[in-house]
Amino acid sequence: MVSDKREFLCEFIRKNQEDLYRFAYSYVKNREDALDILQESIVKALEAADRLKNTESVKPWMLKIIINEANGIFRKGKRTVKIKDYEKETAVFEYKDDIAEYINKQDMLKNIFELEDKYRIVIILRYYEELKISEIAKTLGIKENTVKTRLYKALGILKRTLGD
Repeated sequence: MVSDKREFLCEFIRKNQEDLYRFAYSYVKNREDALDILQESIVKALEAADRLKNTESVKPWMLKIIINEANGIFRKGKRTVKIKDYEKETAVFEYKDDIAEYINKQDMLKNIFELEDKYRIVIILRYYEELKISEIAKTLGIKENTVKTRLYKALGILKRTLGD
């Protein structure tokens, strides 16, 4: 018998599959690794669906599983980073109506992807996944003040890099 939480989780994954892939990709910057991470994360999430305490916090919970799976790849040394891969995958962020805006987005993405992991992940969670500071802290297992500090530092780096 399938639990209500498992059904809820399946529906969440179906509705958010592109966002979950985009998040995994933004974390590892490699299409194949992102797909592997997402597949393994979905399996782990479905196996642990009954342990999901609050269905309202499913997004941070799922993102944490993806982060843990990505970190597993880092620890195992399976990750092969190709900095230029992000150019092939930016169609998700493409704005066809305004070329200038698209170019600016590409510059921003390039700079975000070049940030140190601890800064890049808080930027992505805050501004692309639209999580609250408290949700980011819970997802990453760090204090809220640490999230705020990393966001502040990341934004400072981006500001200096972009010259604005």
